[in-house]
Amino acid sequence: MWRRKTGPESILFIVTTMTAARQQRKTLAGAALLGLALAGCIVGSVVAQAAPEAQTVVNPNSGLGLSGFDPVAYFTDNKPVAGKPELEISRSGAVWRFANEGNRAAFADNPDVYMPRFGGYDPVAIARGTSVPGHPLYWALAAGRLYLFYNEAARTAFAVDPGRYIETAERKWPDVARAIGR
Repeated sequence: MWRRKTGPESILFIVTTMTAARQQRKTLAGAALLGLALAGCIVGSVVAQAAPEAQTVVNPNSGLGLSGFDPVAYFTDNKPVAGKPELEISRSGAVWRFANEGNRAAFADNPDVYMPRFGGYDPVAIARGTSVPGHPLYWALAAGRLYLFYNEAARTAFAVDPGRYIETAERKWPDVARAIGR
């Protein structure tokens, strides 16, 4: 949000990065959540947080996973490729974009195959017992999964012995994921 002076009054401009479809879904979701919250107050129920496995790195402003890069392209093109706003799917609390219909269909059929392991958190940091969001430009494919890293140094460390990092991160992920959800 930014402000531009035009004399004694000012005009407020709001810049949004959300797609029109996501804005509509968010409005509908907000109304539904309000209704659920009111119902919860009436009956005294409590809504539990998502399971640790469901923790996904999402841009808080846009709702995009992988900053809008196509998760399938890492496997098919062996590089990050920007997805298109008109080719989106919502899964695991994120909006995923795709470069083409084929990639979107592949993801829809097998999202667990293409979503970044550990929700996009850096496996090197997880192996150390902490959560650090990975960056979609620092990535690796190992054991048929996509891993994202905080920086090039973490990716280089992982590449030396991916099996050790994956094994240690798998063991520590439940505790790290619970800490993210707090």
